[in-house]
Amino acid sequence: MKERIIAAAKSYGADLVGFAPAERFAPDHKIFDIFPETKTVIGLGFRVLRGCYRGIEEGSTYYQYTTMGVETLEETIMPGAALQVSLLLEEEGYLGIPQRRHQTIMEDENSTNPEVAYALVYRRKTAEPQFDFIEAAVACGLGEKSFHGALLTQEFGPMVRCCFVLTDAELEADPVREPMLCDRCGKCAEACPGHAIDNNGHLDSWQCAVYYNGANGTRNPFMPPDAFSDFPDRLEIIAGEARLTPEKARKILDQIHFYPPAMHSYQCSICGRACDVACYIHLEEKGVLSKKFKTPFRKRTPWAFPLESFQTE
Repeated sequence: MKERIIAAAKSYGADLVGFAPAERFAPDHKIFDIFPETKTVIGLGFRVLRGCYRGIEEGSTYYQYTTMGVETLEETIMPGAALQVSLLLEEEGYLGIPQRRHQTIMEDENSTNPEVAYALVYRRKTAEPQFDFIEAAVACGLGEKSFHGALLTQEFGPMVRCCFVLTDAELEADPVREPMLCDRCGKCAEACPGHAIDNNGHLDSWQCAVYYNGANGTRNPFMPPDAFSDFPDRLEIIAGEARLTPEKARKILDQIHFYPPAMHSYQCSICGRACDVACYIHLEEKGVLSKKFKTPFRKRTPWAFPLESFQTE
């Protein structure tokens, strides 16, 4: 049955499939709040096409990453694969409970999800249990956790997203992968256009949201020269040097209308996941990724606009 599950998942677009026994999770883990009879957690990993990042890397087109690399995967491909695996399990007399991220539900009332509009996020307003997807992916043997908290896979580096199926079927476990990709080089933090990742790898979600959406004008071809004119520190904001409180982040986000969002409340990523791209380039240069390409991802010096182009006096 395990081989049939793998085949079904891959036929619906999954690139990676891993199996973790329930014993790898603490007795009070949220998977047991969702389904107390969980015996196996099935992890499904989906590559984000390298080509989806290409337009942002070149500064030419921006919609592909968000619409194809995030929205289509999260709303269509990944649920379809998880449903297919769950259907197969039910055909065999077991339960399969598909688990996808609730992008607009967060437990932390002081945090946000940079990928969606902040005003549409529900904070501490639901008892719906959600578990740590990165932790679960590691437990399923899909990859390891990076310095900045992303899932790193040997095949695709951080260019991957995942969902899960909880089941009461006892299936052969896959080994947890030995960490061998992240060397804590800090290039993810260096690449962030808003310095949202600190020296310990902690991500400030509000700082991230502002610059994910394109507040750094030196990397945003859609920003007008007079952007943020009512902020006295507008040039610091545009340069990515301002430190933002959640309140100030909200005010800035309310003024970022330089590029339309996708459907399902997904915000267009102007930074193009600069942290993940820098990580991927580093792993590619080290030669540790098993998926090879004919040419390197970064082909030329990254482009940038001069900060002086936003001076209005």
